[in-house]
Amino acid sequence: MNILLVFAHPEPRSLNGALRDIAVKELEAQGHEVRVSDLYAMHWKSEIDRADFPALAPDERLKVWRASTEGFAAKTLTEDVRAEQEKLLWADVLILQFPLWWFTMPAILKGWVERVYASGFAYGVGEHSDKRWGDRYGEGKLAGKRAMLIVTAGGWEEHYSARGINGPIDDLLFPINHGILYYPGYDVLPPFVVYKVDRLDEAGFETVAEHLRERMRTLATTAPIPYRRQNGGDYLIPSMQLRPDLGDPEATGFAVHLKDASTAG
Repeated sequence: MNILLVFAHPEPRSLNGALRDIAVKELEAQGHEVRVSDLYAMHWKSEIDRADFPALAPDERLKVWRASTEGFAAKTLTEDVRAEQEKLLWADVLILQFPLWWFTMPAILKGWVERVYASGFAYGVGEHSDKRWGDRYGEGKLAGKRAMLIVTAGGWEEHYSARGINGPIDDLLFPINHGILYYPGYDVLPPFVVYKVDRLDEAGFETVAEHLRERMRTLATTAPIPYRRQNGGDYLIPSMQLRPDLGDPEATGFAVHLKDASTAG
């Protein structure tokens, strides 16, 4: 398989750097071709602004989605953005690796998403009608590919449990897994999360490293998170509300977007 790992940590000698190297080495040992986009090493521009749209007239008001649509269609987006889009099309698997900073990804990685996920590429594609609402949430240009997160956190695993003070890790990562990866079509694998990283000793590191190697060995066979497909019949279109006959009608929150084998068919 072709695998793209987008790495977002400013220190190559960090735990994240060591985990990245372990993942790449194991993937290559399995015969996969791996490319790494090291955003800090690339001096990736994180903010999206007028400079991202060279074809935009100087006196024209910037409307990002429109400029993005036109720039992508005309192939006038900046070279760095187009290069990352080509990597995404090349890759069978996308891995985003980052430390959990203030409950989300670092700004540089968010900026990578905002700039690379152009309109016409990752969103704004497909038919919008009373039968379907675009190619997204299980469909889109990146459908048929797999994606996953490698995340490090300073807090304890208990802190990110169902009743933990930081909130459940699955909820914290939902906007990334569902909103960034599943949205353009990826089959999203469960994340690989390492906790208490600042307290990790050598023995703990070796345990984490072996678990990571195993996840890399099973990229093709690990079952994805069972998100509901937007256009698969589970949602009312165009309101995009989950059908009231699916699951507990009183339930709300992120978990309702997971298939329930007893009700979703």
